[in-house]
Amino acid sequence: MTRTAPALALAALMLFAFAASATAQSAQDIIAASDKVRNPGKPFRVTNTLTEYVSGSARNSSTLVVYAKIDAASGQFRDLVRYIEPARDAGKMALLDGTVLWFYDPASKASVRISPQQRLIGQASVGDVLTVNLALDYAGTLIGAESIQDSQRQAHDCWHLDMKAANEHATYNRVEYWIEKGTYYPIKGKFYSDSGRLLKILYYRSFVERLEGIRPTEAIIIDAVDSALVTKLVFGDYRFQEIPETWFQRDYLPRLRIE
Repeated sequence: MTRTAPALALAALMLFAFAASATAQSAQDIIAASDKVRNPGKPFRVTNTLTEYVSGSARNSSTLVVYAKIDAASGQFRDLVRYIEPARDAGKMALLDGTVLWFYDPASKASVRISPQQRLIGQASVGDVLTVNLALDYAGTLIGAESIQDSQRQAHDCWHLDMKAANEHATYNRVEYWIEKGTYYPIKGKFYSDSGRLLKILYYRSFVERLEGIRPTEAIIIDAVDSALVTKLVFGDYRFQEIPETWFQRDYLPRLRIE
């Protein structure tokens, strides 16, 4: 028994160290650190190209520009989404103004309220292209640590988190999220409806240096029911940009001119 005592002591010490580490770094800390990977803290713009694939063949494509700026009062982003392509959608806009999401059509010059789940193309919704701080919209629980494969079958040691919507801002009722240890790169997400149905599986990839940090430049969204339906998001042309407060006012949208 004296021979096994050191081994038992070492195992107990390792278990205590893991528990202490998990306690010191809460689920919200991990999610917040991952938010900083996805989004810079200063006002910026990014061009999103969305392409829908069916059994590997491209079917539809769309291009949007997202202008994002943190609201000092709430800590959450405000977003203006401007449609560029296809030509029939050029000039249309979506505005996240506080807790409300508006869609503006220049043909009617009217703004109508929409939900973040409003479909853009394929499995991608308006909520999927908005810039958000997940740590503010979701209450996370740290399930544990596990090794998972990304969309290119590369292994990552990740924290596995279960995230429940904490307010009405949240696009989804529940999200399972895998964040890589050490880097805090978001690797994989599973998104669920209010009824608990799995809607889509998302993978982030192609992490490169952009806007003073390493950020994902691609996302792959897979239909949870039919895996032959895939939507690819490419995030490009990242730029820091000063954004006037008037751009986030619903009444200003008919007069908004962006070069």
